Amino acid sequence: MSHPRLPAGEGTSDPSPPARRGFLAGIAAIAAAGVAFLAPVWSGIRVALDPLGRTRQDPDLVPVASLAALPADGVPRKFRILADKIDAWNTHVNVPVGAVYLRRTGDTIEALNVVCPHAGCFVNLAPDRSRFVCPCHKSSFSLDGAVNDPASPSPRDMDALDVEVRDGDQIWVRFRNFLPGRAEKLPVA
Repeated sequence: MSHPRLPAGEGTSDPSPPARRGFLAGIAAIAAAGVAFLAPVWSGIRVALDPLGRTRQDPDLVPVASLAALPADGVPRKFRILADKIDAWNTHVNVPVGAVYLRRTGDTIEALNVVCPHAGCFVNLAPDRSRFVCPCHKSSFSLDGAVNDPASPSPRDMDALDVEVRDGDQIWVRFRNFLPGRAEKLPVA
């Protein structure tokens, strides 16, 4: 028994559906690969940009010394400032970030940054303890931090810092550094 022949293209299945299915399967595979590729890329971008999203806080007061460590004789004493430093991904606990001179006269406590406002050198207490001197360019300051020599190259007084006494015995200072070489007191960013 023979089957009648159909003219070409009639009664046979159209070859386009398998090709269409293959095309759609290829598109689905590309989309799945794209999602699989983008997940780690997006995670990497988020990690790289994470420090930019963190808010920076204003410098807080840091503990410096106890009142017992600072006699009321008016002679400045130098103290290191220890604080936590946080960079993009790390926290360094209790590291030296600077120093201050503390001076107590009666109930008043003053704090001065040890950095000279002229060129950023460290100011020393003179051997006779009557003034501060900068060893770099001979700037001279009185014990309250004021420029005391008209020939001094410093454009401003030593940088005073905010002081607070907490718990009746602990001296806290709002430690900041300021740009040297300027008449105005601008904090370093």
